[in-house]
Amino acid sequence: MQSGARLLQTSGISISEQDEPMSTTASEGDRISIRAPQPPKMGNTIAVKSQSIAEGAPIGMEHVFTGCGGKNVSPQLTWSGHPAEAKSFAISCFDPDAPTGSGYWHWLAFDIPGSVTSLEAGAGNDDSPAGGKSGYTDYGMTEYGGPCPPKGDPAHRYIFTVYALDVEKIEGASKKTTGATLVFMMRGHVLATGTITARFGH
Repeated sequence: MQSGARLLQTSGISISEQDEPMSTTASEGDRISIRAPQPPKMGNTIAVKSQSIAEGAPIGMEHVFTGCGGKNVSPQLTWSGHPAEAKSFAISCFDPDAPTGSGYWHWLAFDIPGSVTSLEAGAGNDDSPAGGKSGYTDYGMTEYGGPCPPKGDPAHRYIFTVYALDVEKIEGASKKTTGATLVFMMRGHVLATGTITARFGH
């Protein structure tokens, strides 16, 4: 951990970060520490909006995994304010509150052309969203997999992140690439990021 870095505490996870801590659904005794991803090269933050989900609000059943009674349709996303130097985008959906010790990756998309600034609802149910590619989620699929936390858990957070990259293609990434590996492969190429976080519990 770098000197002077703060700890971002999430459910089951504490990571070295420069931002303020997010709220957590876990008790103090349920946390471990992991290293944060390399920060973006530029300071500006991408504005991420959605017609399907809202910041801090519950996720509708349209976008919940079929195993929890939903329709598993990926949400609509729009982004703006990214650096002009962006040559491609990547998108992820991550649940830091999953009881795994390492979170849970629900959606991975990358090599989305730099001219694209939105994805329609359902675009993530294809393995080539907006001309990009899909990675291997923790569901074992190469497409969006919606929320489906353990029944009775406090509502989990689902963090949708848009990454602006300085390369058109992520070298070596494929449909077999997992979330952790994709983040590692993007090291040194992330210009800026933006997030929208919604919740689901049942």
